[in-house]
Formats: sequence, C-alpha cells, structure tokens
Amino acid sequence: MSNELFLKRAYSVKQRFLGMYKAANAGHIACSLSCADILVFLKFFWLEKDDNLILSKGHAAAALYSMLAEAGELSEAEIATFYRDGTALGAHPPVNQIKGIPFATGSLGHGLPISSGMAYAAKLKGEKRTFFCITSDGELDEGSVWESALFMAHHKQENVVWLIDRNKLQGFGQTEDVIGLEPLNLKLKSFGIFVTEADGHDYDSLRMAKELCLNDPRAKNMPKVIICRTVKGHGVSFMENKIDWHYLPMTDEQYALALKELKAQYEKDMLIQ
Repeated sequence: MSNELFLKRAYSVKQRFLGMYKAANAGHIACSLSCADILVFLKFFWLEKDDNLILSKGHAAAALYSMLAEAGELSEAEIATFYRDGTALGAHPPVNQIKGIPFATGSLGHGLPISSGMAYAAKLKGEKRTFFCITSDGELDEGSVWESALFMAHHKQENVVWLIDRNKLQGFGQTEDVIGLEPLNLKLKSFGIFVTEADGHDYDSLRMAKELCLNDPRAKNMPKVIICRTVKGHGVSFMENKIDWHYLPMTDEQYALALKELKAQYEKDMLIQ
C-alpha cells in the first residue's frame, strides 16, 4: 500500500508542476523531475512533525511548491500564482513567506550549511528534530558544501540527513567533465559521515536507505548522506539526460506529450503492484 501511495502522490505532484511550468512558460523542468520522487518520499514517508526540509537546489522550486500543495500546505489558488507578479511562489523558494520553507535557497551551496547550522542550534536547545537537505550534484562544486560536510562530521550531527540528487548533469555539462566528483561515497565516508545509496525514483530503494540511516549501528552519532541515483528529466523521454531541459520551457505539443508519458508510466507502475 505504501508504494502505491508513493506512486499516486508522485504522479500528482509531477502533473501539477508540469502545469505550473507550462502556465509560466518557464524552465528548470528537468531539475524538478529529477528530485520530485525524493521530495515526495521525504514529505509523506519520513519527516516527522517538527522536522525541517531545505531544498538547496532551489531552481527546482516548482517541485517543492507542488509537494506542499499535495500535502495541503499550499492551496491550488496559491499554486496558480507561480511566477506571477507579487507572488510568494517565485523561481526560487522564498524566505519567511511559506510555513514549509524555512529558508530561501537557489544560490547554490547555501542549503547544506543552513541545515547544519539549524541542526547545531536545535541540539544546543535540546530539541529532538531532524534536518533534511536536498542538494544537486553540480552544487558540490561549491566549497561551502565541503566546509559544511567537515563541520557536520566534526560535531557528529546525527540530526542531519543530506540527500544528493545525483543525476550527473549540471548547467554546463556532465558533472564528471566539469569537476569530477567520484569516488563520491568514499570521499564523504573519509570525513566521518555515514553514506548509503538509493535509486532516487524508487520507493523500496529509498525506504531501505531510510532504514539504514535509522537503524544501522554504523550510522550512530554521525550525519547521514544518501546518494540518490536519479535521471534528469525522469519520466519524460525527450527530456531525460538532456542538458537543454535544464533551461527550456515547453511548447503545447511537448506539454501534452509529457503528460501522456507520465500517465502511461504511472498506470504501468500501478498495474505491477
């Protein structure tokens, strides 16, 4: 039942933000498709009431807004203001305007240090909360990310869970061609961080990564990282692994085809449950 609910929520979230992007004639669609399943899993299958989630790759804001609407924390009327003049739902997440968004992001490299700092403050105050942060993999070019990783490990921040959207594409090309990250898992482990990996589009794989973070003895008193293997533009054939869709808006024909392909995959996935 949980996997079926995951598929249903994810499909609804993706449908909604595709409509948002089309109405706004805006880009960053593939970025949202890359992390949408991760957002859905965290919101509906992991986060507790007082936990915080920061989407550091703020250019995928439409996926975040759509997820909050799916949870009933934003109205459809608010969603309809996406990208419009005077909206709170801009191209990047705002600050102090939406309850489920604790900090503005989009300038890459900021989300993880913010999450770590909030987690540090919570621990000083004796609060039992977990701070989740989703970064892109291209974002790991930023030195502030690695400074944060060192800080998290040094202070044994077990209340931080960092999810890396590892689609291997960034604004200028393949991540390994721009600034190589591999072996990413070994680099992070060497800092003193618990690292596991997951298929970022699969409920069971994400659930297993969650269980390891919560129950593996090796994860005790350590920050956690889940390297989520993803596909940029996931679920829409003409967008998958295409750097152009980091930027492009959709035509009417492309929008119709994207909806058709997502629906077909959803129906197929539901049949095999």
